[in-house]
Amino acid sequence: MSSYKKIAILGGGNIGLSIARGLIKDKKFSASNIYLTRRNISGISDFAKKGFKVTNDNNEAVKNSNIIIIAVQPQQLNELLTGIKKNIKIDKHIIISIVSGATISAIKKIVGKDVEIVRAMPNTAIAIQESMTCLSSSNKKNSSLDIANEIFDSVGKTLVIDEELMVPATALCACGIAFFLRAIRAASQGGIEIGFHSEEALLMAAQTAKGASELLLSMESHPEREVDKVTTPRGCTIAGLNQMEHSGFSSAMIKGIVSSADKAAVLYKVD
Repeated sequence: MSSYKKIAILGGGNIGLSIARGLIKDKKFSASNIYLTRRNISGISDFAKKGFKVTNDNNEAVKNSNIIIIAVQPQQLNELLTGIKKNIKIDKHIIISIVSGATISAIKKIVGKDVEIVRAMPNTAIAIQESMTCLSSSNKKNSSLDIANEIFDSVGKTLVIDEELMVPATALCACGIAFFLRAIRAASQGGIEIGFHSEEALLMAAQTAKGASELLLSMESHPEREVDKVTTPRGCTIAGLNQMEHSGFSSAMIKGIVSSADKAAVLYKVD
């Protein structure tokens, strides 16, 4: 890992900037060794003040980096790859793509079959080192996957999966952030209706959701086991749960995740 300290994040949008924030919080990487690119760099001027190297020249970033994290929209990927491929060196660079739907084979078709490619799907909680990141590679035993694992382990939890599951991972983890945020928002609105001020209700809902997650992660428990602990016969918890289920709570979440996966599967189109 020591020889792979210089990173280029091509695409300074929300997820690219979240990755940048997370990496320097871990302190394994310094801002001075991270390039951030964006067509209009005025939108990331604050990062330049923090020591990041900011540029609108992707090739400058590639030439001065070892790890290239591609964080652009699917429709921008082919143009970006075509623009930088002349500066990709197989003995120097690792490409980590977080572009939804773009397969390793599609990327290799543009940059070359011998270039090391890892697909990653983090979420925006990477900014606070709490991402759930799924990784895949055509070779699960290569050093590039180990390097990607080390990078993303430093900013949350990682799971190596088969590439065919990367689109479902996009729906469950990357889109999933929004789903759980909306659930917290709904809970806080319920709190307002039963008497709390909005700030109080949001704090209570968010902390309760955080506690529920930690119960599962720290105790390696199943959700229903924890549900059973707070549902008593004729109690208020089971009354609320049953009302939510009668209104389609679980079904709506499942359908939403499936719909997101269907959409993610067609975001990237091979030319």
